Parts: sequence; C-alpha cells; structure tokens
Amino acid sequence: MSFGPYRCKRGGIHSLRAKLTLANVALLALGIAMATAVSLMAARHYLLDKVDSELVSERASLMNAGFNMEQIESLGEMSVALDKFAGNNTDALPNTASSVFVAVDSAGRPVALGPLAPTSRQRAVAEAAGDPAAVAAEAEPQDVRIEGESYRMVGAELTDGTTILIATSTEALHEGMAKALKLDFAFGTVLLALLACLTMLSVSRRMRPLEDMVETSSAIAEGDLTRRVPSSREATTEVEQLRLALNSMLQQVESAYLTRERSAAQLRRFVADASHELRTPLSAIRGYLQLFDQGMLTEPAERQRAGERVMAESDRMGRLVDELLTLARLDQQPELQFRNVDLSRLVRDVAEDLRVQQPDRPLAVDAAGSLLVHADESGLRKVLGNLVGNIRTHTAADVPARLAVERRDGVVRLCVEDKGPGLAEEDAARIFDRFFRAGGGAGSGLGMAIVQGVVRAHGGEVAVRTAPGEGLAVTVTLPVRAPIPS
Repeated sequence: MSFGPYRCKRGGIHSLRAKLTLANVALLALGIAMATAVSLMAARHYLLDKVDSELVSERASLMNAGFNMEQIESLGEMSVALDKFAGNNTDALPNTASSVFVAVDSAGRPVALGPLAPTSRQRAVAEAAGDPAAVAAEAEPQDVRIEGESYRMVGAELTDGTTILIATSTEALHEGMAKALKLDFAFGTVLLALLACLTMLSVSRRMRPLEDMVETSSAIAEGDLTRRVPSSREATTEVEQLRLALNSMLQQVESAYLTRERSAAQLRRFVADASHELRTPLSAIRGYLQLFDQGMLTEPAERQRAGERVMAESDRMGRLVDELLTLARLDQQPELQFRNVDLSRLVRDVAEDLRVQQPDRPLAVDAAGSLLVHADESGLRKVLGNLVGNIRTHTAADVPARLAVERRDGVVRLCVEDKGPGLAEEDAARIFDRFFRAGGGAGSGLGMAIVQGVVRAHGGEVAVRTAPGEGLAVTVTLPVRAPIPS
C-alpha cells in the first residue's frame, strides 16, 4: 500500500497552508476595517463637534449681545459683499466663504441688509431652513444640503423678531474623510498582501516537518522500515513532540515486524526440524514392522533384536515429543508452581546422579549449606538435568566438570562447566536454537532451548562462555524472588 495520493500538496485552496493564510488575512482585514471605521467615526465626530461648537458659540454671542436688525446691518452688508466676492472668485478663494450668514423674516424669506440684496447662496440657505423659527428653537445644529453641498446650520432670533441663520460648510470635512478612507483602503490592501506572502512563507517553513512525516510514512508503507522523521530547526514544541512520538512508534513497528519475521522463520525451521527428527524413529519402527509382517524375521534372536529396536525408537520418539510439549508450554507462559526451593540441595542431588552414572569423571561441587530461591522446583530440576546431561553426552567420561551455586548482588548464579572440547563461535551463537546439535552430535538438540525457556519463565538469564579447546561454561542467573506471573 502506498501513500502517494496523500502526499502533502503545496497548493490548492484546501491545503492547510492556504487555509491558515486565508484565516490570517481575513482576521487582519476585519481588524483593519474595524479600526478604520472607528477612527473615521471618531475623527468625523471630533470635527463636526468642533464645527458645531463654533456655530453654537456664534449664536450665543449674537443672542447675548441683544442686537436688533438695524445694529447688524453693517455686519450683514459685509457678509453679502464677502459672499458675492467669493461667488465671483471661487477659483481664487475656494475656502473664503465656508460660512453663510443670512437674515430671514417670519415667512422664511431672506431680508436685504442695507443696499445689498441677498445672494443666491443666502436664498438657498433660507430655502433649506424651511421654518426659521423651528431652526432657531433647536439647541443643536442641523444637517442641510445647500447647492449640493453639506452644511451645518443654527438659527438665532433677534429682539425684533428677525431670525438670523448661520450655516457652515462641511464639504471639506467629508472630502477629507473620503480621502482618508481611500488611503486606509490602499494601505490595508498592501498590508494584507504583505501578510499573505509572509504567512505563506512562514507556514511553508513550519509545515516542512509535517511534510517530512508524510514522506517518511509513505516510504515505510512502500517497504523501507528503516526510515525515520528527521529533526528540523524550525519545528515547534508540539511538532517536535509529534516527531519523537512518531519515530518511537515507527521503531516499535519495525521491531514488531522483524520479530514477526524472525518468529515465522523460526517456526518454519522448527516445524521442519521436528518433522525431520520424528521421521527418523518412525521410519525405523515402520521398517522393523514391515520385516515382521513379511515374515523375514524367522529367528527368535532377530525378532528379539527387532523388538528392542522398536522399543528404543519409540522411547526416543516419546522423549522428543515430551520435549516438544515442554517447549510449547514454555512458549505459552505456563503457571509455574513457585515456592521456596533449596537450590544447593538440587545441585548436590544432580551431582550425586552424575557420580553414579560416571564414577570416573572428576567432579567439583561448590554448593554447601542451603540457598533458598523462590522458583518452580520441577523446572529447576529440568534445567540442571539438561545441563548435566550435556556434559555426560558430549564430553568424555574422564573430563573434569564443576557445579557451583552462589548468591551475589541480590541474585543467584548457577554455573555448570566442563573442560571438554568447547564450541566454535558460530556454534555458540546457535546453542539455544531448537534442534541445533554442534557437529551433528547426539540428542534432540532441544535441551538448551528448554533451559533458556525455563530460566526466562523465572525472570532470569542464561549465558554461555566457551571457545575451542577451553570447555563450556553455562551460567544461569535467577532473581531471589521470582516475578509474579501475569
């Protein structure tokens, strides 16, 4: 199975980097829009408030002075002249007449001030006001449109009943606000584009460890179990934690795969070896039975010899089957009967058995006193029996041997050694393999495998020290207190 279709893509609206970039740009755009709106509203409020304050101040000054129509004619004439001058020279003085001053009667018609008739803008102001009395009654300035422009207007009623309208243009304010909005829009667009580029670069750099993880996973899916996710200088803490966790998981996957392959190979070899070992006694038994069935064993001595051979091969096959069952039970982690066992006594017992079987063999035993260990007694007897059986089977009867047991550093060590021919390095590496017999020697080749299985079931270890011509020493290390079986 390949992860090719799922490799990290660098483009596309559905990629993580594109979504992060869009999210950042959207958030910044929202922030710019809100900031622009708030700033423009605040500026407009401030500027309008300033205009309104001036208008209200002018109205208050006019009303507090108690002027009548005659007293302000001079001011009116000046205002008309100024308005006419500004109307005829708008190009030369565009900002001269931002305010308009006009007097209106009770009907709302503009009143001439002295010899000067009202200008068109003054008439427009009077027309925009509608009801002068209502304008004068309002405490706050009002928005009006005069000749297509925006104005703020207030009214003041004189002592003789005449109403004075004062209007100030706010067109420049609105134009300034529009220019500020355009400037903010242009600057915000540039800022968003810059943020999008920087976000894409930053996200691409930060996403590189994730792309490495995808590539590594794809390579492993294609069969390269040795690949690991490399470290990155740009990785964040979370990504680095993910990398370490993924590498740890990949290491366990590789170990599990190799263990499974090794176990499968061992199982195939075990089945083949078991079949081969069982075929030999079965073939011998079948051969003798065929001779007997065909009447070819006519002499009593021949029939007796055939019967003895059949029994010998049957015993051999029985022992082989028993050893295979023992290994199978050990593989299934059986429930051993743990109790306090005197290991020194077991060593002395097996030494006495060896002396009886081979009285000419020099044997040294270092197992005085009592040494208790929490273990399965039958399992330890099998371990000792197999180790001593190897000495008895694979060395000459006059080769010295030694059995020793001691407690040190919280563990118990059992050593069984001989001064026989020893083993080559390649044979020593396979001594615990099932059905392995160095040099094609006698036996089933299961003894040391059983020793290793029993020792491991006790939570211990078994080690071998040997060399050609230097004999063989097997050391079994057991904990004083065996672990509780799970």
